[in-house]
Amino acid sequence: MRIEPTTCKGCASCRPYCPVGAIASAGGGKSTINLELCVECGVCLRHAPCPSRSLVATSDPWPRSLRALFSDPTLEHAGTNVPGRGTEEMKTNDVTRRYRPGQVGLTLELGRPGTGAKLGDVEAVTRVLAGLGMRLEPANPLSELVVDRELGLLDPRVVNERVLSAVVECAVPAPRLAEVLTRVRRVATALATVMSVGITFVSEGEDGSTVQAALSRLGLEASPNGKVNVGLGRRCVGEP
Repeated sequence: MRIEPTTCKGCASCRPYCPVGAIASAGGGKSTINLELCVECGVCLRHAPCPSRSLVATSDPWPRSLRALFSDPTLEHAGTNVPGRGTEEMKTNDVTRRYRPGQVGLTLELGRPGTGAKLGDVEAVTRVLAGLGMRLEPANPLSELVVDRELGLLDPRVVNERVLSAVVECAVPAPRLAEVLTRVRRVATALATVMSVGITFVSEGEDGSTVQAALSRLGLEASPNGKVNVGLGRRCVGEP
């Protein structure tokens, strides 16, 4: 994304729309985009009321093109057909039913509007999970960037790219939840961004007591979001 300096009128109407504060004064009243901070989310282009239409979309080469793929919810990842970040299973267990009784689905989202995150911060988390023997969800777009699943290493060419946020997903055996969260919390203190934790479990064989006990041990409180799925979106092996 860039601002055409020859047509920018310096009205500054675009600046409040950038979710990471990448648009600033270029001197002389005109605006410019800090390309290091910009996550290519496209919010300014879609929503800012630029009277001279000076905001211009750019065609970025890889790996910078990853910024838009992880930050612009209107784009799909070619390898997973998932727009934005994460998978459908974060919202419902009707799609693949990969979260089984005795497991919890763990989602760790790094970054958010106002902050953003570098993929190097994401790698710090994937390395911890891999070291604990947790298998990253292959349907998550982030998994395409992992070059060593045993160590949780991302392609070194991408670690300096910034995104609005990225989601790490894996299934954790319920008895190990406290152990995994303890390690994740430890690495979180060294991150240059924020991280939110989501936990999913199916009611079959789990009433939430295991999850609550793990959180209580760590002095954490959950904000429950109950969802009842009736199986209408379920795709079963062998069915058309």
